This record gives sequence, C-alpha cells and structure tokens, in this order.
Amino acid sequence: MVYRYSSDKEALQSRLKRIEGQVRGIQKMIEDDRYCVDILVQIAAIKSAINQVGLVLLESHTKGCVAEAVTHNNGEAKIDELMDVIRQFTKS
Repeated sequence: MVYRYSSDKEALQSRLKRIEGQVRGIQKMIEDDRYCVDILVQIAAIKSAINQVGLVLLESHTKGCVAEAVTHNNGEAKIDELMDVIRQFTKS
C-alpha cells in the first residue's frame, strides 16, 4: 500500500534526521554542563519540529485515508480513528 505521505517521505526523513541531530546536541549540552535555559530552548525547538512532522502526517492521513473512506461510505469509523489520533497528538 502506498500512503499519501509517500510524496513527502524524503522531506520527512530529512526533518527527522535533523531532529535526531538536535537531540544528540542536547545530550552534548548536558554533558558539557551548558546553561539550563539554552537546553530548554533547544527542547522547545525539537518539540516544534516533531509537531510539524506530525501535522504533515495528520494532513496526509486526512486528505488520503479519511477522504477515501468517506467516499466509499465507511467514513464514520475512519473519522473516529482520526479524532482518536488527534486527541493523542494534542495531549500534553
């Protein structure tokens, strides 16, 4: 099966590699006893970046899987699934 996000796959992987590098950077910052605020700013940047990846996937799922399910008359279950994942995604 090919998912709608396939066209964004390379960009998503690139973003995730960048996030991975940021996490390693935080590990190094802690190892080097860097200032707490500097570390927290980097954590906020990572959270924002990972949320952007999630939003791309949510949009892809909505425009692809959910839209297709609605077209083929089994949209209610797919919309329920979407709402569940949105609840999980937005949980703090």
